[in-house]
Amino acid sequence: MIEDWEKEAKEHQKAYKYMLERGNKNRMLKAMPDLHEEAFSKIDCLQCANCCKNHSPRFKQPDIKRIAKSLHIKEGDLVANYLKLDKEGDYVVRQLPCPFLAEDNTCNIYEDRPSDCRRYPYTDEDVLIKRVALTLQNALVCPATHAVLEQLLILENIKK
Repeated sequence: MIEDWEKEAKEHQKAYKYMLERGNKNRMLKAMPDLHEEAFSKIDCLQCANCCKNHSPRFKQPDIKRIAKSLHIKEGDLVANYLKLDKEGDYVVRQLPCPFLAEDNTCNIYEDRPSDCRRYPYTDEDVLIKRVALTLQNALVCPATHAVLEQLLILENIKK
């Protein structure tokens, strides 16, 4: 199944882009919460963890403070051992997969994870429509993003 959605997500990138840029934003926003719930009722993130294997969240200062405290280390040590600055000036993990990803695909800092991780893949937020490039990238990594976009294509009656 995983290969199928990944292949379909690649093939439908143009249709997704067209829909996100030109579709009825109010209709899509209204449908997204239910589509998000439906997608996550069928997809088990612990079977996938593509996000943790392929992306880094941004670690904002409150995230760094909270995570360092939970790990009982200094903020500077968290940054020095696990993070680096990216080209946008945000702290991200030094290497992938995320160093906090356990072998069973659980997160070692789940309760204190960065806000980007809490919100990912943004399928119940306006970020899905407002940040088209990010959404298109997420569709290639996250089966839930793909599932929501596929349902939005049907809703918007856009040919794939």
